[in-house]
Amino acid sequence: MAKIETPRPIRGTQDMLGDMADRFAHVVDTFDRVRRLYGFKRIEVPVFEATAVFARSLGESTDVVSKEMYTFEDRGGDSLTLRPEFTAGIARAYITEGWQQFAPLRVATHGPLFRYERPQKGRYRQFHQLDAEILGAAEPLADAELLIFADHLLRELGISEGVTLTLNTLGDAASRDAWRAALVAHFEGHRGALSEDSIDRLARNPLRILDSKDPRDQAVVATAPDIDVYLTDEAQAFFEKVTDGLKAADVAWERNARLVRGLDYYRHTAFEFVTDRLGAQGTVLGGGRYDGLIENMGGPSTPAVGWAAGIERLGMLLDAPETPKLDAVIALEDDAMLATALKGLAHLRSNGFAAEIVASGSPRKRFDKAAKIPARALLSIGRRDDALYINARGDGSDAAVRAEALFRTVE
Repeated sequence: MAKIETPRPIRGTQDMLGDMADRFAHVVDTFDRVRRLYGFKRIEVPVFEATAVFARSLGESTDVVSKEMYTFEDRGGDSLTLRPEFTAGIARAYITEGWQQFAPLRVATHGPLFRYERPQKGRYRQFHQLDAEILGAAEPLADAELLIFADHLLRELGISEGVTLTLNTLGDAASRDAWRAALVAHFEGHRGALSEDSIDRLARNPLRILDSKDPRDQAVVATAPDIDVYLTDEAQAFFEKVTDGLKAADVAWERNARLVRGLDYYRHTAFEFVTDRLGAQGTVLGGGRYDGLIENMGGPSTPAVGWAAGIERLGMLLDAPETPKLDAVIALEDDAMLATALKGLAHLRSNGFAAEIVASGSPRKRFDKAAKIPARALLSIGRRDDALYINARGDGSDAAVRAEALFRTVE
């Protein structure tokens, strides 16, 4: 008989159990708790969309669309793409589901995303993100609220130390257009010194040259004009109101005049929370205002702002989480009492006790096996003089007393 080859995981994917799974769950649970404090509704959007959704929102000439998306043709001949990010799908839903009636709409979600990229520390081809968006709000208060929410989340996770909020303004349409023209002129004047990638970006996405890590570009970028020279009074006032909101909420930030978003529908606020604890890829949360996106996708003119954060990357920054404890574990030391033990187990769970039972293997070894399971109470169940016998042990809390009392009510 031919040997069956064991399937191998796809490179850049991950299976989670134990520590990483606990970290992942802690990030998601904390996010869900904090987003409720800020009035963000939980939503779900499809894992795959028509490819045009992402081509329109991300730009067909961007690296994500041209190199990194998982795109396929279904049996009906339609081009579909596994979502590489959340914002495009949420914008599509806002248009097609009539969510404009709820504006301003605060929404949050989390789940898997897919990009065909070279895996790096904390990055995978199937990865997971948290996402928060405010749609239909043009006021700078919306930007400040999202930033305060993000800062609060990082503090609740216990990872804010060593993480810095970096902030920039891209200005309004007039500011951005004037700055873009000045950047193109600057980079054209130094075309011979630029890397091949930056020369390519000069034609299709010149602001992204400011992001370049190529040493050949650094000297040219260092002398490029900042946007502050081109900001209109209105754009400057908008940025000041955002930073005033952060100051009022005691959220610290640093200016990064080179922080950009390359696509034309981005406006005003751009931000990243960065750390040096994850190597070169130091962004743990980022976002910005995208007032032109929904209109660009065929919807009404709609101001919007949002952010996303990698769950795996946030989990890597956490201190080692404590192994979660059950409230009670039951060791069944006499099989004749199985029905009673199961009835008691169900009663514990219905009263909010997280509980398990050890009822397999040698009855004489079940107590030792149960004792190795982290729990606040250990109940050994047997029979003595033809009656139920319970021996309850605890960790110093009242869990053992409460568990035994609940268990005895089903005798």
